Amino acid sequence: MARKNQTLSVDAPLLHDDHAKPVTRRDFIAQGFAAGAGMLCGGSILSLFANPKKAHAQLSGDLEALKSACGIATQGAGKIPFICIDLAGGANIAGSNVLVGGRGGQLDFLSTAGYSRLGLPGDMVPSIANPATGLSDFINNELGLAFHSDSGFLRGMLEKVSVGNRVNINGAVIPARSENDTGNNPHNPMYGINRVGADGSLLTLIGSRNSDSGGNSMAPVMMIDPTTRPTKVDRPSDVTGLVDTGDLVGLLSQQDSVAVMESIQRISDMKLGRVNTQITTDEVVKDLVRCGYVQSADITDRFGDPSSLDPVADADIVGPDGIFTQEEFDSDREFQKTASVMKLVINGFAGAGTITMGGYDYHTGNRSTGEVRDLRAGRCMGACLEYAARIGVPLMLYVCSDGAVFSNGTIDDSADGRGKGVWTGDNSSTAASFFMVYNPGGTPQIIGATPEQQANHQQLGFMRREGAVETAGTPAANNVNLLVETVILNYMALHGEQGQFANLFPQHGLGNSVLRDSLTAFEPIVSGTIG
Repeated sequence: MARKNQTLSVDAPLLHDDHAKPVTRRDFIAQGFAAGAGMLCGGSILSLFANPKKAHAQLSGDLEALKSACGIATQGAGKIPFICIDLAGGANIAGSNVLVGGRGGQLDFLSTAGYSRLGLPGDMVPSIANPATGLSDFINNELGLAFHSDSGFLRGMLEKVSVGNRVNINGAVIPARSENDTGNNPHNPMYGINRVGADGSLLTLIGSRNSDSGGNSMAPVMMIDPTTRPTKVDRPSDVTGLVDTGDLVGLLSQQDSVAVMESIQRISDMKLGRVNTQITTDEVVKDLVRCGYVQSADITDRFGDPSSLDPVADADIVGPDGIFTQEEFDSDREFQKTASVMKLVINGFAGAGTITMGGYDYHTGNRSTGEVRDLRAGRCMGACLEYAARIGVPLMLYVCSDGAVFSNGTIDDSADGRGKGVWTGDNSSTAASFFMVYNPGGTPQIIGATPEQQANHQQLGFMRREGAVETAGTPAANNVNLLVETVILNYMALHGEQGQFANLFPQHGLGNSVLRDSLTAFEPIVSGTIG
């Protein structure tokens, strides 16, 4: 028993007597034998500029129009950056981290036994009021969405998000079952996010794994587009290696290199106007040539100095005034991975991305192992939100996990266990996902004219009093494919585009427009595009 209750380090692999030996790559990631990594959905050039909304490549005026005609994007299609954090293995989300309640929303409290199942002992349940204030000491609304005040996720986020930026953050939670210890949960929404407009000038999709989704969880089969299958990115060197502008930039200055390429394009275009390629698709061939030269000049103009992509060189990310200190960045691969993804996505080099973190199958006979890992995940979540605030662009951050855990009520009184319930085993019925929204223009507004209506839009679905997902609560509650559709619907709603959902996903399972309206959390924070 002494060995079983030993607190494991944040990167230690997890061995379970009730699990088979890991054999697949997904098994190794979920149990922490291999590190998860990051996935990105192509975006744009915003990080080269102090104000990304004013980003413009410095090509000569006569070629700017041609860039548009060639479909060369410069601002990630103007969509809100989207990041998914996928906690591989079946992490706790509901109750001990994000509060989840009954039909009335997060604060429609569950029974004491229900909270115990979600890892909270009777003296830490959110329904307990402090006699001095009449308020619960176990509810924290600093980020809009209600968290348990001792949530590992929350503590990590508050470490990274400055006090002044917290007011512009809000969130919503979706109680929804998710099967345990399987790679067959289609949690990954990247293809759908790309379908509704998130795209960019460098790449379309990038991923941490050589899989169709690029991450730990699958993507819904009906959303997969083979033409945008992800390429791997999970560290700063992967980011800086995305662009190679050749030897010309080494021989000339970046500005002179762009001028040479522009001249080549103009000379080529003059010659194209005087010849006939004798091919029936003559204009298509000419367009390919023209666009190839313009794209080369554009890439050199924007990325002639690859260090402009480097998260390590970004003082907002690493350094004395950065989100990560140099020491913690150098010592933690999860921070390096997070920095690489958020640099590309939030600056607009990529439109959306997934950060897969391994080792969240943490029912190890104690509570401390899970608490330490939740804290680190929270720091990564907070880093993304804080970086969006520093850059001054909106962000939607989605957090999911394949399955969940439950507690039998045994308490871990160790320092890291924090007097909470030991995680005893897997339980798909205690699962949930949530998303956070940062809006530089003000607090994201939950839909609803009354507090009661707002509570039902901030929690999309509900749990039974005993701490299990009510599977009839929403279409997403018992179907991960529909959970992904719900997330995409909410992404579209942030742009005021939810009315186009049925056209883009004609075989969706979210019901009529009235039901879909009940599944959206926020009023729009941008109108169609940003910038």
